[in-house]
Amino acid sequence: MLDTLRRIVQEVNNAADIPSALDLMAKRVRDAMGTEVCSIYLRDEAEQRYVLMASEGLKREAVGKVSLGLSEGLVGQVGLREEPINLEDAFTHPKFHYLAETGEDVFHAFLGVPVMHQGKVLGIMVVQQRDVRRFDQSEEAFLVTISAQLSAVIAHAHASGVLFDQLGGSADLPSFYEGLPGCPGAAIGYGVLLFPEADLASVPDRAVEDVSEEISRLDDALVRVRQEIRDLAERASRSLGTEEQALFDVYLRMLDRHALPAEVIAAIREGQWAQGALRTVVDAHVRNFEMMDDPYLRERAADVRDLGRRVLAQLQSQTRRHVIFPDECILLGEDISAPMLMEVPRERVRGIVTTRGSRNSHMAIVARAMGIPTVVGAQNLPLKQMDDKEIIVDGFRGRVVANASPELKQQFQEIIAEEESLQAGLEKLRDEPAQTLDGTRIKLQVNTGLMTDINRSLERGAEGVGLYRTEIPFMVRDRFPSEEEQRVIYREQLAAFAPHSVTMRTLDIGGDKSLSYFPIEDENPFLGWRGIRVTLDHPEIFMVQVRAMIKASEGLNNLRIMLPMITSVIEAEEAQHLIHRAWLEVRDEGLDVPMPPVGVMIEVPASVYQARALAQRVDFLSVGTNDLTQYLLAVDRNNRQVASLYNSYHPAVLHALMHVVEQAREEHTPVSVCGEMAGEPSAALLLMAMGVDVLSMNASNLLKVKAAIRQVNISFVRRLLNEVLAMDNGEVIASYVGLQLDKAGLGDLLRNRKVLS
Repeated sequence: MLDTLRRIVQEVNNAADIPSALDLMAKRVRDAMGTEVCSIYLRDEAEQRYVLMASEGLKREAVGKVSLGLSEGLVGQVGLREEPINLEDAFTHPKFHYLAETGEDVFHAFLGVPVMHQGKVLGIMVVQQRDVRRFDQSEEAFLVTISAQLSAVIAHAHASGVLFDQLGGSADLPSFYEGLPGCPGAAIGYGVLLFPEADLASVPDRAVEDVSEEISRLDDALVRVRQEIRDLAERASRSLGTEEQALFDVYLRMLDRHALPAEVIAAIREGQWAQGALRTVVDAHVRNFEMMDDPYLRERAADVRDLGRRVLAQLQSQTRRHVIFPDECILLGEDISAPMLMEVPRERVRGIVTTRGSRNSHMAIVARAMGIPTVVGAQNLPLKQMDDKEIIVDGFRGRVVANASPELKQQFQEIIAEEESLQAGLEKLRDEPAQTLDGTRIKLQVNTGLMTDINRSLERGAEGVGLYRTEIPFMVRDRFPSEEEQRVIYREQLAAFAPHSVTMRTLDIGGDKSLSYFPIEDENPFLGWRGIRVTLDHPEIFMVQVRAMIKASEGLNNLRIMLPMITSVIEAEEAQHLIHRAWLEVRDEGLDVPMPPVGVMIEVPASVYQARALAQRVDFLSVGTNDLTQYLLAVDRNNRQVASLYNSYHPAVLHALMHVVEQAREEHTPVSVCGEMAGEPSAALLLMAMGVDVLSMNASNLLKVKAAIRQVNISFVRRLLNEVLAMDNGEVIASYVGLQLDKAGLGDLLRNRKVLS
């Protein structure tokens, strides 16, 4: 039976479309079970009915036409009970509802099982037989198993919004395509599909006649592509910082004659023509990258593929198609590389959507630097159908909406307008203190990682940097940056925010952040070799970075060093010893710099329960609420199956935060929060009520948080905190906090969150 199950699943997954998949499923299940009828009913949310969408054994003309209410008949009962119903004679059951159109009057035995996904009933699968008999346990177990497999197919179609389109439903319904947030924000515009003219896959093998001539042709093409990349880098220099421009240096290094071209030349010498040699080398590299477990390394496949297409286009001497970019365009593509993005006039781009990629792709890094709402990894998006079609990019939730209803479009227009209006109205608060009506003050800082973050942060009145992600300068290179290169980067950050402090987190790789030149192979990367564990195992990397930080602070003295992923006092003490050693080395070189304050990040449960011991040994604590929430709740918020369980208002999260603040207060050690909770006005107020000293957030959220703080009394927020700490349901807590703050007049600052959540 297991082989049969595997064969059915494989066939269904390879079906051309949803109707074919359903028909195939019904036929194969009927044959496998040796029964006379197999039918599939799907739940139509718009009509609130179960519609017969496939059947082997009932009348074909009933498919797509017959339906039952959600509580009607045995099908409705299976859905209501969310469990199988197995009857030897369905006609005797009080809920039996006869459908004359189906011709089911001759079938007595009935077995129905729900098709469920993430706790929701998507449909019902039914098998029937003429005999009056009860299906045995093995048959019931098989049908439950196969329905679980069907659920993945149906859920996939539901998520992409094509289910009832393909099944003959209304084409007027909005279609939602789920992806991942690449850059927050919302945008409405017309899709422009970016695709390469040169198709490597179509290049045939061809024997070379003149090896020298082929190599010469390749060299000429490489010269033109290198110049093309330099031109794009020059254009990028007008809108991007030094670090983001380094992405183009990576491209140029890949095009160095001793890198990819050397392999192509070797293939030419073996008798392949230039185009074929290029295809062979590029395909091999792409396959190798795509097979890697590490998400950052997989993204490098897109870079290699893009370079290969550019070289092929030059070899084929093709002129690029003339693309007309509308004033409000949404860039679409399987992969959109950073150079492809820079070819488009910035003032016309409203949003970006890719069907592949992740937040770690080079394009996503550049998009965040440019502030363009972006969704990545929208796997189900039918790109060709979206070209020149009006679509909505929801970079907050990571989804794309096509064929939006007038009401839904208006809702997003209001969100965009409110965001722009709110931001404009908040500008006047730039130089005002983050202080409650009754005089309680808190410091608001920013999280940075790109040079382009600096101006945006200063424009919003940031009082320093609570988290500078030092791994980004490492990620955009193809080697470790030297001590001097790091010093220059760090100096720019420190000088820009002086005299305010800049908290630099030491290299935090592993988990979902990795380096192409320093691969980390972990079966479970979030519980593996990451953060401080990596750098303590490689003090040569750690020491170079810390020395660069300390040197960069000369004359400014506003550096703070923060250690990520600390799980024990021993790790903190070992890292402090190395930092002290690096400081002495810098002093011995003649630089008069004070020893910078050193703190640790509280982002795993172990550090929560060692908060007091850590507070006794370091200068400050900083809570990373993103990782802490994920570890406390065992939820990866990038995993669509469990992302809905991620809730920063979960009682466990709030009580853990309260515990850290109380333990640190006992030791008179300041506490900051640098996770996303700090940038959400309602959560920020709760953190302030707990006694957090500093809130650090993305620059785009800073003025909203400041506005919220300036509109409340600390006594009111503390009462609210005490009320929610007594509650035991995260969803109830979030709703209650939102309601109370809305009553207090903060509705405008919270509205976008409510609409989009």
